[in-house]
Amino acid sequence: MVTFLAGGTGTPKLLDGASEVFDPAETTVVANTGDDVELGGHLVCPDVDTVLFHGGGVLDTERWWGIEGDTTATDDELHRLAEAAGLDGGPRYLRDEAQVSGRDISRWRRFSGVAEFMEIGDKDRAVHLTRTSLLDEGNSLTGVTRTLADAFGLERELLPMSDDPVATIVHTDEGTMHFQAYWVHRRAEPRVEEVEFRGAGEADPTDAVLGALADPVVVGPSNPVTSLGPMLAMEAFGDALDSTPVVAVSPFVEDRVFSGPAAKLMDGVGLDPSTRGVADAYPFADAFVLDSADGTDLDRPVVRTDTRMDGPEDAARVARAVESALAEVS
Repeated sequence: MVTFLAGGTGTPKLLDGASEVFDPAETTVVANTGDDVELGGHLVCPDVDTVLFHGGGVLDTERWWGIEGDTTATDDELHRLAEAAGLDGGPRYLRDEAQVSGRDISRWRRFSGVAEFMEIGDKDRAVHLTRTSLLDEGNSLTGVTRTLADAFGLERELLPMSDDPVATIVHTDEGTMHFQAYWVHRRAEPRVEEVEFRGAGEADPTDAVLGALADPVVVGPSNPVTSLGPMLAMEAFGDALDSTPVVAVSPFVEDRVFSGPAAKLMDGVGLDPSTRGVADAYPFADAFVLDSADGTDLDRPVVRTDTRMDGPEDAARVARAVESALAEVS
């Protein structure tokens, strides 16, 4: 048995070839939910859905977001209506009192659906509508995720990191904003001054997650701040990682990041934007997989390979390196 921690696109890309090394039936994926937003009343779980759509064979792997070939008729019409009515586009946060009333799982991250700032495909929207409706019927996010996983025919078990809300809030030189507003709308342009995981002090990983963390854990080449940060902000989650073998794949080659805003976010929270900074962020990691061109000297076992992943064959190569690293620390 093995458990992958997933956020952003790094771990899903690794999973693209991991089935050649790790039996999907004995693999659990724990997905970050700090990036979730409620948009126009529908709960959108980007990191959960990337794994869900990938496992169901429908992920748009050009963008690593949404459903391949999806139409956007509703999104297009929302923007047309807003423009015709003279309504401002961009993220439209609901008023403060609306952020914490009603559905607990969506606290601190509610946006109006007017001219929605995240493009949601029509089939994609049906997933969010189903998820939100099942939550409103009284189901937990874990239970709803399992229902959706069954609908998409996933072979791996997929778990949200918690049934409690944790919101990733980025404090910048241009104001405070939810991570999705910072990344999707502002394209990571503002300078990061601090990252807050709102609600983490009151959130707990589920029993299912804690059970999965008792198995060896793989941290994919995800963003240490906003993909893993919300998980690690829950005390019980970090404690569990201290007690199990953990291998992490660096998203950097020394100080060069493969993709995404990891470097800006790490710099903003006082971590060196590099493989060494990743190691500092992961004191629980027992071994690392680094790129062959990464000469960073770490105080833990290291397995090196070409860590660029442009397809399943690349991902399988990295997964084999992960297997070798786990063998050294298990």
